[in-house]
Amino acid sequence: MVSLKGTQTEKNILTAFSGESQARNRYTFFASAAKKDGYVQISDIFTETASQEKEHAERLFKFLQGGDVEIVAAFPAGTISDTVTNLVGAASGEHHEYTVMYPQFANIAEKEGFGEIAQVMRAIAVAEEFHERRFLDFVKNIKEGRVFKREETTTWRCRNCGYIHQGMGAPDKCPACAHDRAYFELLGINW
Repeated sequence: MVSLKGTQTEKNILTAFSGESQARNRYTFFASAAKKDGYVQISDIFTETASQEKEHAERLFKFLQGGDVEIVAAFPAGTISDTVTNLVGAASGEHHEYTVMYPQFANIAEKEGFGEIAQVMRAIAVAEEFHERRFLDFVKNIKEGRVFKREETTTWRCRNCGYIHQGMGAPDKCPACAHDRAYFELLGINW
């Protein structure tokens, strides 16, 4: 591979790495807030997404070739808030990454002769688009009161013990392990 040293792509990788690293920490903070708000599934999704952001950061970091790189960048300096506000802020960041940042960075990488880096950036953008969609779906569910209730009989699973419940809503307490409603989610069988 051609040397990255001194290229715009090197700066873009470090900018993206910094953004992914900060998103990872923000999502970890947001996971704690969601759990306190009574949304264990959303807490776990923030934790899962934080882990995925770490993987993006690590993949990008491995392209760097050492030394100091000076970048000028702006990053969200928001606060940890209620779950809806945190989800909306997270979705906004993901939207920027997959619609603006990664497409621009990938195009520059390609022009500078870094095809593999461009492909990786475009692939990361695909994940970021899914992150945004999932965060916005949770916002909608919270606002519509659909996190623990549905209009039709549905299968609910306790995330703590695996108890399965059929009904239009999750039970107030799990009859198997006594954890409260916050631990229930819609059962999604994907195998």
